[in-house]
Amino acid sequence: MKRLELIPAEKITDRLRYENPWWNTRQVSETYSSMSRRLYFELFYPYVKERSVRRALVLMGPRRVGKTVMLYHSIHQLLGDDVDPRKVIFVGIDNPIYLHLGLEDILELCKNALNIEDMADCYIFFDEIQYLKDWERHLKVLVDSYPETKFIVSGSAAAALKWHSTESGAGRFTDFMLPPLTFHEYIHLKKLDHLIYDGEIIYGPDKISYKLAYDIKELNREFVKYLNFGGYPEVVLSEKIQSNMGRYVKSDIVDKVLLRDLPSLYGIRDVQELYRFFTYIAYHTGKEFSYETMSRQSGIQKEMLKKYLEYLEAAFLVKVMHKVNEHAGRFKRITGFKVYLTNSSLRTALFSPITETDSDMGNMVETAVLSQWMHRETLDLKYARWRSGRTEGEVDLIQLSEKDFKPLWAVEIKWSNRYFTKPGDLKSLVCFCGRNNIEKALVTTIDAQAVKELDNLKLTFIPSSVYTYNIGVNTLTKKSGI
Repeated sequence: MKRLELIPAEKITDRLRYENPWWNTRQVSETYSSMSRRLYFELFYPYVKERSVRRALVLMGPRRVGKTVMLYHSIHQLLGDDVDPRKVIFVGIDNPIYLHLGLEDILELCKNALNIEDMADCYIFFDEIQYLKDWERHLKVLVDSYPETKFIVSGSAAAALKWHSTESGAGRFTDFMLPPLTFHEYIHLKKLDHLIYDGEIIYGPDKISYKLAYDIKELNREFVKYLNFGGYPEVVLSEKIQSNMGRYVKSDIVDKVLLRDLPSLYGIRDVQELYRFFTYIAYHTGKEFSYETMSRQSGIQKEMLKKYLEYLEAAFLVKVMHKVNEHAGRFKRITGFKVYLTNSSLRTALFSPITETDSDMGNMVETAVLSQWMHRETLDLKYARWRSGRTEGEVDLIQLSEKDFKPLWAVEIKWSNRYFTKPGDLKSLVCFCGRNNIEKALVTTIDAQAVKELDNLKLTFIPSSVYTYNIGVNTLTKKSGI
């Protein structure tokens, strides 16, 4: 049998020149340079420029959140900062032409294509690096071998990137997580910032600063669109894709992760079982589960369920949230937990869009709020649930202090104005705050906002859409160190 010949080097260098048109034109393709930048770009780009620390920059995140586009925006900015175009190199590792090569081989071909002796002061971008076997070992060698070169890599198989970068790249990699779009970014991308103003909710002598809506009904309409279509930049900006979410998001994002990425990473044999399990979780996003009820309803063994949840969480598809009791104490045994989609539009892709009056709107709003908080990876967020004698209660969201694990704040997430008109019905929230010496709490509504006092507890009522927007704003501010 005749041995297949490897692809000739000149063909690969032709490909490299094609992928790097700025070597000759000094410009990135308008396809990318004309696209709106995600607000996270301002956080990412300083890591690209950072050269004083010898580390590779690893851009992680779910499929289709804009990682490749962010790399091109970084290249566009480097060129705008007068970096020599021939010092900026982009390689799409997912192209089959590179599959038989290691990163070192590719660098040698880059030198040949550019006719240069070394890679000093170069910025090397490897996109979709997970297609290279043992990429983390190869990248670590490059970081050590080329101390004057900056390496920036991205990949969609988030589980692989998260796992390998922590295991093998300690001290050599800097991880940057690019999550699905926040509602704040959604409004920005759609150029709807005029809907928002810097305002205050006034209560006596107190003034609470918030980004507020000029027209809450219009903001709510956009919020419902965000719940259905808001996680991915391409979907947000294309009504054609929105009209066929199943084909785009389900086949290109969900199916590839569940049927290809995770099985190849973890050796999952029954991919259809994993798919059914994710569908089951997606439909019930925001609801409380136990392994017993999950196993009974899905027909999957408990131990396998635990593994599936770990895999789905590693792939940034879901987030598991654990509970505390009415005194904010942790349970000795895990008797129940909530599971949220990291992006509410995944549910739309699997099932159908929801409307403002849909019975599932409450869980979708709760999912959206939690998905904004997921961008603050270091926060210890829980929900409270308890049963004491004949009384039981629940609080949707609390944050525990890192120092003493005591609750710092509490939030009830509602898509209703009922509690605004009848705050006395918030018995669980009042009970929890009283037992934990919390003086202020927040309750979301459809469109009502004000501050009220109940049993010495100051309750801020604010529309769910406004609250969701403010979490995104505050997260970016916090990450920026402003």
